[in-house]
Amino acid sequence: MWKQIFKTVSDVFEPENISKALDPDRALMLSMAGLIESCGVRYALGNDVERYRPGKPLKLVLAGYVGSRNTGADVRVEEMLRQFRAIFGDDHIELSIMTLDRKLTAGYFRTVRQIEMPVVFPKFLYDECPKYHGVIACEGSMFKSKFANALTTFMAGALGMAAAENKLAVGYGAEAGQMDPPMRRFVKRYCRDSLVICRNEPSRGVLGDLGIRTKGGTDTAWTFEPAPKERGEALLRAAGWDGAQKVIAVCPINPFWWPVKPDVFKAAAFHLAGQHKREHYRSIYFHHQSEESDAKNKAYLGGIAKALIAYVKESGALPILVGMEQLDRYACEALAERLPFRAPLFVSDEHDMYDMVSVLRRCSSMISSRYHAIVTSMPGLVPSAGITMDERIRNLMNDREHPEMFLEVDGEQLGEKLMAIIRRRDREGE
Repeated sequence: MWKQIFKTVSDVFEPENISKALDPDRALMLSMAGLIESCGVRYALGNDVERYRPGKPLKLVLAGYVGSRNTGADVRVEEMLRQFRAIFGDDHIELSIMTLDRKLTAGYFRTVRQIEMPVVFPKFLYDECPKYHGVIACEGSMFKSKFANALTTFMAGALGMAAAENKLAVGYGAEAGQMDPPMRRFVKRYCRDSLVICRNEPSRGVLGDLGIRTKGGTDTAWTFEPAPKERGEALLRAAGWDGAQKVIAVCPINPFWWPVKPDVFKAAAFHLAGQHKREHYRSIYFHHQSEESDAKNKAYLGGIAKALIAYVKESGALPILVGMEQLDRYACEALAERLPFRAPLFVSDEHDMYDMVSVLRRCSSMISSRYHAIVTSMPGLVPSAGITMDERIRNLMNDREHPEMFLEVDGEQLGEKLMAIIRRRDREGE
């Protein structure tokens, strides 16, 4: 049995890549692949597998990126849970969700069982997935190498576990983009029996090329209900808004410290000597850092600052800096240092998703490098422009038929081009 599993895994990763198995990302994929194959054998033998029976509640587990205080990821899931309850009824469904940190999802996803997952997750998935009748992959950036191969390995691995047991394996509201060759092979092999509901047509094209079944859909964050608008207004007033000013929301990130990769040597230096603190993400994972990436980030922040200073001078608007994920605080603080005026911060480490979206929908306009800041503000009719690091905002603006309303994070003359977009957005906001 184990010889056949090894042969199957070897065929997926190809012989020349086996020699690179010491790469932690590839080692993680190999481990995950082996356990998926083993999961299929376990199912065939009928060992320790939860099977659905008519008349019993349907047990589903959601696998995604919750527990990092990422507003977009949390909003997506909250709305999915509402939809599932509305469709099935609470008496006919039992929902669980995997979280990176239960303290950071406390108060979210009420009545749903929260399971804290370890950083090294293959064995966790192998033990956990058989307890359910299906897996829903719920992160938006589902199939891509831009942020972290580990994230895609986690979600594709969870889908693969469910498919190996002939259970529901569904990706919901997914985006697919550039993947490293080993990651593409992994997804092609282990998601081939899944159904992926994509939020745009380019994503369907990426997955279709891999032979994965897709359906068209959208992002579930569109129909999320935030706190009442009075709550957003109160938070803005507490931050210095006079009730009459225009409010421009700016949502910066650090676009150049991705992807996150595991590094055991940096981890050792971090824990033993406190080195690499700035780029440390969690456990053995570290953001990308180099002199080149630092220079690009300074140019990005400098361009935004230049445009924002000019706009505030022209319009008298109140600027607010919004951190949609708690780690965006670094970008917000770095941008604030470049401004000659005060710009209040609204960061998700201090405000929950209901308040964050309520504030966004009370704004007059937005500049964002965060996809879900744009998505969650649009139902509030907030005109927005994007500065994108990948295909997500690009796809969104093209779907809106506004291809002129986004820029690239590393584009030349960012400040001047952004100011031109802001002026156009004000003229044509309706």
